Amino acid sequence: MANISIRNVSKSFGATAALQSVSIDVSDGEFLALVGPSGSGKSTLLRIIAGLEEQTAGEIHIEGKRVDQLRPKDRDIAMVFQSYALYPHMSVFHNIALPLRMRQLSRLQRLPLVGSFIGRAKERQMKIAGEVREAARTLEIESLLERKPAQLSGGQRQRVALGRAIVRHPKVFLMDEPLSNLDAKLRVQMRAELSALHRRLGATFIYVTHDQVEAMTMANRVAVIMDGEVLQIAAPQMLYDAPRHRKVAEFIGSPKINMIPGRVTKHGDVDAAGAIIAIQLQLEIGANVNLGIRPEALHLVPSGSPGWEGALVHIERLGSDVFVHVKVEQLRDSIIIRLDPHKDTLPALGDRVTLSSIPDRILVFDANGERLSLASLVLEAANG
Repeated sequence: MANISIRNVSKSFGATAALQSVSIDVSDGEFLALVGPSGSGKSTLLRIIAGLEEQTAGEIHIEGKRVDQLRPKDRDIAMVFQSYALYPHMSVFHNIALPLRMRQLSRLQRLPLVGSFIGRAKERQMKIAGEVREAARTLEIESLLERKPAQLSGGQRQRVALGRAIVRHPKVFLMDEPLSNLDAKLRVQMRAELSALHRRLGATFIYVTHDQVEAMTMANRVAVIMDGEVLQIAAPQMLYDAPRHRKVAEFIGSPKINMIPGRVTKHGDVDAAGAIIAIQLQLEIGANVNLGIRPEALHLVPSGSPGWEGALVHIERLGSDVFVHVKVEQLRDSIIIRLDPHKDTLPALGDRVTLSSIPDRILVFDANGERLSLASLVLEAANG
C-alpha cells in the first residue's frame, strides 16, 4: 500500500486551465473520493496520477518517491475505468489473468500450446491461475470464470474489471466513474461491495465521481473540485455540516440546500426575505450575504410566528421522507423543507404555511461565497 502526495499540480490545454495548483495528500490505505461536476478536472487529475496525462506544473509522489518521469506501468498502480475495458473474445479467467501473464511470462511463454514448455512457464501459469481464482473468490465470481463478457451483467463485468486490478496487488487503485454505467439499484449494491473490498484489501483508493452520493457513502474523505480547483477536502459529514464555500454547500446534499439572500441591517443583523436574523455580523450596513439552510433544519410553525410565509406549491413523497416546496413571494426559488410523514401534520397543496429554522443550523456566506463563522443565530421576527 502507499501514500500519495499531489503537490501544486496544474494542467492546461492551450489557453484552458483544467487544473490550478492542486495539492492533496492521501494517506496509506485511505479511500479518497474526487467529486465535482463534469469538466471540473477530477478525471484529468486521476490520469496525471496514473501517468496517462502529463501535468503542466507540479509533482506527484508515491511512497515519498517522485514518479512524474515514470511510465504508467512502472508506478505500480491499477486503474478501473467506466467502460470496464474487457476483451470480448477472452473468458473472464483470461481477462483477469492478462496483466499477470504480461508481467510474468515472456512473449514466447505466452504462445499457445508450445509456450508452456519454455523455461518455467508451466509453474508460473499455475501460480497465475491460483491468483486469478483467489481474486475471483474475493469478488464472488468464481462461477463466471469460463464465461465471455457478453454473457455477463453490468455488475458482473464491473467485478471482472476489479479482479483484473486486484491480481496485480498494486500500491494504489485509481477508479474513474466505475459505476456510472450501472442502473440505480445495482449502483447501490456495488457501492457497498466496493467499500467492503476496500476494507478487506486495506489498499489506497482514489475514486472519481460526479455523484455526490457515491462519494459521501464510500470515502473516508472527499475532495470537492470545481473549475480545476480544490474547494475543500474533509470527511463526508464535515462537508455537509460545515462547508467552507457556498459552492460546496450547494453541491453537497440532496435536495439542494436552500439559499436565502439577505442584507445586513443597521443593527448588524440580517434581513432575509422579510425575516430578521439576529446574527450581529461584523460587516458594513447593506452588505449582501446568503443564508444556507438544509431542508431538515426547517420546520413548520403556526401562522403569524417569526419566519418565512408562503404557499405550498409541490410535495415529494418518498416514503420515509416528505419534501415540501414553499413559494415565498420575495424569493425566486422555492424553499424546500423535509418533513416526517409519521410525525408531522402534512399540509395540502395551495395551503399557506410559515417556516422557521433551527437557529444553529443556519450557514452564512459572504458576497464572495466564503462561509462566516458565527457563535449563535436566532430567528427573531418576520415581516411576512
